[in-house]
Amino acid sequence: MGLLEGKKIVVTGVLTDASLAFSVAQLAQREGAQVVLTGAGRALSLTQRSARRLDSPVDVFEFDVTVPEHIELVSEQVRASMGHVDGVLHAIGFAPEVCLGDDFLAAQWSDVAIAMQISAYSLKTLVDAFLPLMSSGGSIVGLDFDNTVAWPAYNWMGVAKSAFESTSRYLAKELGPRGIRCNLVAAGPIKTMAAKSIPGFQKFEDIWDDRAPLGWDVSDPIPVAKTVLALFSDWFPATTGEVIHVDGGFHAMGALQTNCPRRRRLTCDNTEITRSIGFNGATKPLPKHLARANQFCYQWATRHVTGVMSWLTRVSKMTQQQQ
Repeated sequence: MGLLEGKKIVVTGVLTDASLAFSVAQLAQREGAQVVLTGAGRALSLTQRSARRLDSPVDVFEFDVTVPEHIELVSEQVRASMGHVDGVLHAIGFAPEVCLGDDFLAAQWSDVAIAMQISAYSLKTLVDAFLPLMSSGGSIVGLDFDNTVAWPAYNWMGVAKSAFESTSRYLAKELGPRGIRCNLVAAGPIKTMAAKSIPGFQKFEDIWDDRAPLGWDVSDPIPVAKTVLALFSDWFPATTGEVIHVDGGFHAMGALQTNCPRRRRLTCDNTEITRSIGFNGATKPLPKHLARANQFCYQWATRHVTGVMSWLTRVSKMTQQQQ
């Protein structure tokens, strides 16, 4: 018997089979759930195409969270398809291009308002659509990205994610008496179509695996999907208003991890460097051009640091003499 045996789940946000939402839908089916998908606008055809890659056929309904008429329409369509709903996945987000990138001040309110409506207020919009079908309680889960700090290039999407988290907490308060839980999963970076739209996404990839004590694979959505399924299941009956981090532990670390089993300290020409290695502990010698560059950097740093320290020592002595 699967974890979600007999449950009926609405999944939004499937664009391609690389989408986090696709992995959630696929895993939910394999754990016994009946699934329907929603898509919007020109991306609806992508959702329909991806739906055919799932293990079992699913219904796909149009649901644009910015179109009020879609709320009642999708509710009736899902009712006709499944009768009731036990869980809803929010995997919706968008910000105009000017809201992302290097210039935080460039975005105007008209741009920010779009990001806020689609990326944050839409969680409430999903409740408007599917609450009438959740008379026996259930679980609403949203995909989030940690926004306790400012990220390069994320800009107004980060602000929208903060609003998203606050919306989730207030919905948890409002829906709790109805037996409906509302939680978010703050995922580490995964290579998806949405991620490609973020300028400088490579910067996230470069640091995440180094800093996460459990390591992190940007091409593996399964840890996130499993957490979503757990929240849909009956195994978290008293958990709501939470943000659960699935990021390899990155969010809890204050500095680069150097004692991780996946890393090893090496020495080369008196210079201590850190290199990622495989789980089997195998290492490879540095290529000659990297070894030369490494040695140059060490010598340059040593020469300049030594010079600065000597200057500070002279200044300290002069200050003492004047006193």
